[in-house]
Amino acid sequence: MKRIMMAFGLAGALFGGSATWAEEASSVAPTSTSVTASTTTAPVVTVQTATPTTAPAAPVATAKLDTGDTAWVLISTALVLMMTIPGLALFYSGMVRKKNVLATMAHSLIATAVVSIVWVVIGYTLAFDSGNAFIGGLSKTMLSGITLDALQGTIPEILFVIFQMTFAIITVAIISGSVAERMKFGSFVTFIAIWVVVVYAPITHWVWGGGWLGADGALDFAGGTVVHINSGVAGLVAAYVLGKRVGLGKESMAPHNLVLTVIGASLLWVGWFGFNGGSALGANGAAGYALVATQVAAAAAAISWGLVEKFVRGKASILGVASGAVAGLVVITPAAGFVTVGGSLVMGLIGGVVCFWGTTALKRMLKADDSLDAFGLHAVGGIAGAILTGVFASPFIMGDKAPTDLMHQLWVQVEGVLATIVYSAVCTFVILKVIDVMMGLRVSTDDERMGLDLSQHGERVE
Repeated sequence: MKRIMMAFGLAGALFGGSATWAEEASSVAPTSTSVTASTTTAPVVTVQTATPTTAPAAPVATAKLDTGDTAWVLISTALVLMMTIPGLALFYSGMVRKKNVLATMAHSLIATAVVSIVWVVIGYTLAFDSGNAFIGGLSKTMLSGITLDALQGTIPEILFVIFQMTFAIITVAIISGSVAERMKFGSFVTFIAIWVVVVYAPITHWVWGGGWLGADGALDFAGGTVVHINSGVAGLVAAYVLGKRVGLGKESMAPHNLVLTVIGASLLWVGWFGFNGGSALGANGAAGYALVATQVAAAAAAISWGLVEKFVRGKASILGVASGAVAGLVVITPAAGFVTVGGSLVMGLIGGVVCFWGTTALKRMLKADDSLDAFGLHAVGGIAGAILTGVFASPFIMGDKAPTDLMHQLWVQVEGVLATIVYSAVCTFVILKVIDVMMGLRVSTDDERMGLDLSQHGERVE
């Protein structure tokens, strides 16, 4: 009950106005030393000095491929890719005007293509190769040295490469929600190719690749900081740099087709089982608990968003309920493998409320044209989830890896949030400004009024 009260208190204070985490140093098994003495007149005598334990020395564990774990991560990889194409593509494209529906889908599609190449060439090695506390090395450029037999835990490392690739893809695609309906297609392609190397790979290394945040003990099971805060903050910065859409506040910008959005949200919900459950990197109880936590949080947030919207606006919209489910999925992402079902329920209820606030009141205060609420859903939800992970991380799930000092863990979580916000914001701003100088970021007013489907792609939906 104390943790629940603290969670609601933190939510009010903040919003009212790996495979999964860095492994702790593996424990040293009890060892014994033996001194052997021999003489010509006596048999060999062995004297053993043991540590205070009756257990024999444990054999050194050898990494071994597990086919069940491998099969589960194979499936999870496909599920996470489905989150971007077609999930996010449909979710976003249904919310824009008809003249921009294809261009919006194109952002998710091209993100999948571009990031796939950048990831195998340079992204993976910078994120997961041994390097320093800030960035990985270059020994795995173009996946050099990753053999068929190389393992990451109990799965092939090459499978881990593509599983993590799908995370990079959706992170980049989320940003497109903030710049929809006004960014040049070529500039977007250039931006994401640079951003995934300069911003995404280093932050991934900090948390999951042996970097400083993981070493500090930051808990991020499946990407609260790496994916959601990172992409949401980048999206907000991009929205400021690009400026508001022509006619915003004066012309109707109602969603083109909410049927697409609901289908997209549904695909995201299903795909999130791979996102969170797959991050256990095994077919085991941890994956099972992550799935249950994911489902409960999404359902709770959909309900709490609907209730708040009913209270504030008189009706609970289908767009609101779908957005609430996504909010719950975002909030539980950093915590899915660390919290009990009760913790996920409370986190989901809080997530629906704070993300509703993030996409309404906070959005008005920030005065940024975050077209499809990438910041309000992903950054706000990611911040809430990262901090609440420190509150609800449970020894029942984590065993002796659970944090023992709540206030210290909360500080570590806040440290990760702040570091991600600052680094992502500054680097995103610099990248966008350089691209703006070299090739321009925004389409002309005439092209924007025509619609990006025709002006950028020469196509349109009839």
